[in-house]
Amino acid sequence: MAVIQSPLPGIFYHKPTPEDPPFRLTGDDVAVGDTIGLVEVMKTFIEIKSEIPGKFEGYAIADGSPVTAGETLAELSD
Repeated sequence: MAVIQSPLPGIFYHKPTPEDPPFRLTGDDVAVGDTIGLVEVMKTFIEIKSEIPGKFEGYAIADGSPVTAGETLAELSD
């Protein structure tokens, strides 16, 4: 199982806006460069992109939760 980690501290969001669906659902294919979420730092939103391909297994933390740099955000399988 591979993981996608946060590159910086902030608040992690699964969706681009509260009204939109999550960037990824369990079972979705993920390619290199696909956005899986956003980290908000001081009102700036940074896209979190996958650096590896795989099947999306799910988010490791809840939507709107604080994260630290290096914390696992999501898991992928081969």
